[in-house]
Order: sequence, then structure tokens, then C-alpha cells
Amino acid sequence: MSADKANLLSGVDARTKLVGHNRLELLLFRLQGPQRYGINVFKVREVVSCPTLTKLPDAHEAVLGIANMRGNTFMVIDLQKAIKYSATEDIENAKVIVAEYNRKLQGFLVPNIEFIANQNWEDIQPPPKIAGSGHYLTGVTRIDDDIVEILDVEKILYEITGKWTENEPQEISPESELGELIKRCHVLVVDDSSMARKQIKRTLDKVGVSCTCCNDGKAALDKLIEWAEADSDEYLRLALIISDVEMPVMDGYTLTHEIRNNPMLSDLPIVLHTSLSGVFDSSLLDKVAADGFLSKFDSEELANIVTQKIRDFESRLVERGL
Repeated sequence: MSADKANLLSGVDARTKLVGHNRLELLLFRLQGPQRYGINVFKVREVVSCPTLTKLPDAHEAVLGIANMRGNTFMVIDLQKAIKYSATEDIENAKVIVAEYNRKLQGFLVPNIEFIANQNWEDIQPPPKIAGSGHYLTGVTRIDDDIVEILDVEKILYEITGKWTENEPQEISPESELGELIKRCHVLVVDDSSMARKQIKRTLDKVGVSCTCCNDGKAALDKLIEWAEADSDEYLRLALIISDVEMPVMDGYTLTHEIRNNPMLSDLPIVLHTSLSGVFDSSLLDKVAADGFLSKFDSEELANIVTQKIRDFESRLVERGL
């Protein structure tokens, strides 16, 4: 990688400011063929040449081995192989994107890095419907007249590790006092990753609370306004909004800001839920007036915060006769 590209990546921490303005920067690369791919620079720690790897017995076919760098041990994944292309051949000259997802470092081997592009989230569109259910995308955008596909890394990691989370919540008896309260509530989940939505819904199902899912902030805002204007059952029972930070069209900070500035929605509880735990800018919580932050993905922690917000919401249900 050139010195210029290394210098660009050295300022990753400063890029957290972009998130509060519905903007992002994409680290672009190509895999097999001409298609460009991207991941958010906000998740990238560094880009390095492929380090010495220790093979893992019985590992997934896309796992090249374990690397140890500066006291950090992490899995290195051949990204081509992970998304069902042929294995990368020239590993010696390939690059490893070291990134943090779901509280852990991972390395993603790619043939080479191209450049970093600054984009508006409103220019990121959901994957086209013709892509079907087997794709590995959270969004697409256009840069330099090329279509760039943004990878759903959470889905890739789940397929490789086979794990949603380290900790599972205890199921709550629907006949218990808390269980009865939970059945009276509703939760809105907002996340662009289909795998993340499944993770969250699985946890909410264990808790016993019903939910509605949206795949970007704009869709969630439209849904909330629709519910509020109709004084719908979902609106009256809405105990919590769980929103990802990074999403196409409208990110989680912007969604929170829009909710706080809408008189019909301003008092709704919002927790931001993101895999960006390593470089998260907590000052933005105060700026947009979110009610909390939870880094992905610990099912037990998520269940605990949901049940706590539901307990806090009980008085509102009583006021509404629900």
C-alpha cells in the first residue's frame, strides 16, 4: 500500500465526526473480477501486508489462520472465499484489512486496496431486490461511474463462526409479572444488515416482546410518523427503538436527531446499537440525545437493556390504559 493510503488510514479516529453528519468514508477494493467493494473506514484499524499465520485445524475454508500483531490475536479470512469466489492466489502480495466488528478484531484478506471515498449515507441505497436473499450486501452506491457493493460483514462472520453471540439471555416466563408487562409492549428495530436484524429479533423473541423491523433510518422515521398520525397500537405501546448507527439513506444519529425534533416522537426511548465499539464517539450520544449505546453483539446485554426500558415504560402504559 502506498504511503498516501497509509496516511489516509492513520486518521481513522478523526473520521468518527462524519457519522454525526450522515456521512461515511468507504475503503474500496476489488476481489475477483472488476466489481468494486467497500467497507466503512470507521471500522478499520489498519491495512497491512499479510502477516505470518498459524493454521487452525478444522477451520472454515475461508479462514487462512490466526495472526498475532502487537499483542492482538485475530482470525484472517480470505474475503474472496468467504463470499463464494475462488481463493485468493497471490497471498504474499495481498493486503489484510484489520477491522473491529462485534467487539473483536478480524482480518480480511483482499488482493489490493484502491482508495478511500467520502460519501453521503443518502447516496447509499439498499441492495437491489434482484440480488435475492443469498447476497452479502448491506448497500450499493456509485463512485467514479462504478457501482460499489458494500459488504455485510456481520453476515460473513456469522457464516464462518456459526455464532450469534457469546451469551444467551434467559427466557422470561410469559406468565410472570415481567412477562405480562413485556406482552403489552412493542419495539422498533432499525438495522441495514439482514443478519443483525435476525440476531436482534431472535433475542427479542426470547424476551417475549413483539417487534417491527426496518432496514434504514428513513424507513423507520416514515413508519414512526405513520404510527403516530394514526395513533396506532404499535405507537402507543412502543417501549424502545433499537437503531444501528450505520445505515443507507439515513444513519442512526440522523434518525435520532429527526425523532427528537418531531413533537409527535420526541420522547421515544432510543438506544443506538452498533458494531463500531472500538472507535465510537460517545459525545454524539449527548449531541443527538440518544438514551444509550450498546455495542454489538451480546444477546444477554441487549435483553437486559430491553427489559429495563420496558420496566421504565410501564407508567406510560398505565397512563394510556393499556
